[in-house]
Amino acid sequence: MIKNITSGIKAYFGAFGLISKLKLWKYFAIPMLISVVTAIIIFSSAYGLSDNIGRFIAKIWFWEWGKETFTSISSFFGGLVVLVIGLILFKHIIMALSSPFMSPVSEKIEAHLTGNTYQPTNTSFSEQLSRGISISLRNLGRELLLTIPLLLLKFIPGVNIISTILLFLVQSYYAGFGNMDYTLERHFKYKDSIKFVRQNRGIAIGNGIIFILCLLLPIIGFIIVLPLSVTAATKSTVGLIETNK
Repeated sequence: MIKNITSGIKAYFGAFGLISKLKLWKYFAIPMLISVVTAIIIFSSAYGLSDNIGRFIAKIWFWEWGKETFTSISSFFGGLVVLVIGLILFKHIIMALSSPFMSPVSEKIEAHLTGNTYQPTNTSFSEQLSRGISISLRNLGRELLLTIPLLLLKFIPGVNIISTILLFLVQSYYAGFGNMDYTLERHFKYKDSIKFVRQNRGIAIGNGIIFILCLLLPIIGFIIVLPLSVTAATKSTVGLIETNK
């Protein structure tokens, strides 16, 4: 697992150079715009909701003593919940809406890496978008089921450290999953793609770790996250497919 996570991270090395070499930047213009607009909408909404969530949680404390402290903790927790859910929604929205633009990028990178003649995919724009939305909705549901209990564990001292690590890994896994599927959609059916990622979850986590860290960079992170992560995921996924052959 650790070896695969490291491999997923190492795939980012040389990503900028490969994008420039293959002249792929033009394909990222619309996804970059989608990313920035989505980030502005989600996180501006989230900022306004965090205090409301904090005050709502604070209502369960009926006593006067410690109420101020509990309210402060609740506000922090409310902000954390909004931030985490905001990140989850952000990555699944941009991955779903960007799928028709990322697929050609993944194809060109695969053609370059394997030496095969580049042939455009037979799937249409709507089919690529439909698959992207299907994968994102599936992953969103499962990620939320894992994320909510981990957020609740943050109230337990000591355990909250472990839950933070697990929360980060869960987010990373599903981010890497989405990035890998831009390549997998040309090789596997829906269910087979899910099975493939499960068998190579370390690669997905490694790819997603850098994806999540990019989002922590103000503004620039939301712009570069898709070009870098999709390029790295394609390199890793193509390598796995070729090895399995």
